[in-house]
Amino acid sequence: MADADAATKPLPPGEYPPLRGSALVLLSIAIGVSSFMEILDMTIVNVSVPAIAGSMGVSPSEGTWSISSYLLAAAVVQPLAGWIGRRFGEVRTFVISNLLFIVFSMLCGLATTMPMLIAARVMQGLVSGPMMSVAQAILLRNYPVHLRGLALGLWAMVVIVAPIVGPVLGGWITDNFSWPWLFFINVPVGLGAAGISWWLLRHRESMRVKVPVDAVGLALLVIGVAALQFMLDNGNEKDWFHSNEIVIATVIGVVAIAFLIPWELTDRHPIVDLHLFQRRNFRVGTISIAVAYFTFMGITVIFPLWLQSALNYTSTWAGLAMAPIGIVALVLAPIIGRNLHRINLRLAPTISFCILATTMFWFASQTEQASFGQLALPRFVMGFGLALFFLPLNQIIMAGISPAEIASAAGLSNFVRTFAGSVSTAVCVFMWTDLSEHHYAKLTENITPDSVAWADYQAQMAQAGLTGDAALASTARVLNVQAMTMGANDLFLMMGVMFLLLIPFVWFAKPPFRAVGTGGAH
Repeated sequence: MADADAATKPLPPGEYPPLRGSALVLLSIAIGVSSFMEILDMTIVNVSVPAIAGSMGVSPSEGTWSISSYLLAAAVVQPLAGWIGRRFGEVRTFVISNLLFIVFSMLCGLATTMPMLIAARVMQGLVSGPMMSVAQAILLRNYPVHLRGLALGLWAMVVIVAPIVGPVLGGWITDNFSWPWLFFINVPVGLGAAGISWWLLRHRESMRVKVPVDAVGLALLVIGVAALQFMLDNGNEKDWFHSNEIVIATVIGVVAIAFLIPWELTDRHPIVDLHLFQRRNFRVGTISIAVAYFTFMGITVIFPLWLQSALNYTSTWAGLAMAPIGIVALVLAPIIGRNLHRINLRLAPTISFCILATTMFWFASQTEQASFGQLALPRFVMGFGLALFFLPLNQIIMAGISPAEIASAAGLSNFVRTFAGSVSTAVCVFMWTDLSEHHYAKLTENITPDSVAWADYQAQMAQAGLTGDAALASTARVLNVQAMTMGANDLFLMMGVMFLLLIPFVWFAKPPFRAVGTGGAH
């Protein structure tokens, strides 16, 4: 009845009747595939970092810049999604972003040096920034009101599953072809998504509004985020604050962000609508999902690096060990989406964070002798936790957001989430390296002439035919593997504690959680 009544009312400019039937299915596929492609490129490189670094003659630590540079660029543009969508139209923005994404994906695959790859990844991230937020807005605008929960569920399924499929697909491509194909596969996918979307939506463009460009706000945002990311990415290589470059980058970043906040709050046409943070649920939901994503991205980056560096896994097997988390999330996300109005949106993340904390502590108990099954099982259990926090927190974020604000709210929350992931990549790689070096130093303290354990171990190596320099090299490899494992376990323990600390914070959100026409949720 509600839909029938709505159909008889004149629609405001830029609003159209919902799509139905095959058109709605095709739109869902196009938006889903495009979003999948964009998020996939955040993690598809993770297990291939050693291969990329090796082919370009740089260290694995420098190889992770191919991850963080993309995340940084995407994060900078995401809060601009609302402004870009209003200025140029959401449909045009989405289609053009897809086409440019294809171009820069090709350039990533053709790169022959690390600076070339990083430059192409930066451009790839910049053009992908508006895609996810505008995609979310387009879905909600074109779905019937009673199915918008399902639309959010399908969107969340893509967001959850893509980072998980990325390592598996990336590992298989790297082992069976070569790493440039990680980027070449985007070409047919992007062309298909752009073509279908334009065919369905070219006459359903959102209302365009010509607002002045907040050049000062844009400049402060880019300078501040870029400077802070440079500090995070290069701190380990340059000995942190003993380097003048790192000190200068930190000062520039902090000052730019400090000026950005009051500027955006007082500007008549802000490039980033920080006033959204005045809304309690938006603030609680965005911070919660950012911290949760920080921890999730941390394990997503460190786990495959540890598997390949310490356990000698191939890229394919490292990806397969990460994949089980997606099995549960793939099934649960659409179900949760359809039943958001029945779910306690604060209890669901609470259960989720308990599950995720438990799996983190589970990971922290693993040794370098762990079997594939012992490593994959916790990832499977993590799937339950992942599905239970992502969509409910997004519903809390969107509580009370009007249709005209969807792209801006989605863009800002996605920015905070993506930037948290970018920071996580840099911070967790540094912490793992530092912790591993600490444990290696502690382990070597036990290698002394009067150590009974060391004497026994030398005798065992001698029986195996290892003496002299060969014995010392073998011992160094064993100690390095143990140190990397202990460092990873320390990191997993910290992540588990972070998940537990998030639980009370979620309960600061205040019902009702009605959002974009999805009905009430408790």
